[in-house]
Amino acid sequence: MTTLPSPDAPVLTFAPELLLAAQGIRLLLLDVDGVLTDASLLYGEDGEILKRFNALDGHGIKLLVRSGIHPVIISGRDSPALRRRLSDLGVRYALLGCTNKLGAAETLIAQLGLTWAHVAAMGDDWPDLPLLARAALPCTPPHAHAEALALARHVTRAAAGAGAVREVCDLLLMASGRYALLWHEALGGGAT
Repeated sequence: MTTLPSPDAPVLTFAPELLLAAQGIRLLLLDVDGVLTDASLLYGEDGEILKRFNALDGHGIKLLVRSGIHPVIISGRDSPALRRRLSDLGVRYALLGCTNKLGAAETLIAQLGLTWAHVAAMGDDWPDLPLLARAALPCTPPHAHAEALALARHVTRAAAGAGAVREVCDLLLMASGRYALLWHEALGGGAT
């Protein structure tokens, strides 16, 4: 069995100005449909029955939780499949069935003792515009509506439901200085 050499350092990089913008972020607001999923809604006769999630996104969310950056799911919709996935990921804050995303987000941000200067948000359509307009780091997947894209500081290379959330998680981890340590641990090096 041959062992492949590991790189001396992580290979992922982000532009320095983007890393600066992401410093100090302590909370990531995430829409679901069109961000955590590819925006498909799968209905049966009893309503929505399935949601398709990406494992890369899920692992990124778990890494945020481990690192003390709060992932917050904020969605106008609610479903048993979504609740199950959030439970599996250890997501503590989920604002589901929100008709007023801004009001719900502002209440949670205040409860956590944070301000919008500590917030990144990722959305794709008009209901997310108030969050994107206020967040210190507004992000969208590449297929987002034109009005959401116009507010974005970062548009991911990866598509929604296919690693877009992981890309933002990696950016936040890198900007916080935690990415290299987590990468080293993943290689089996333990904590340094």
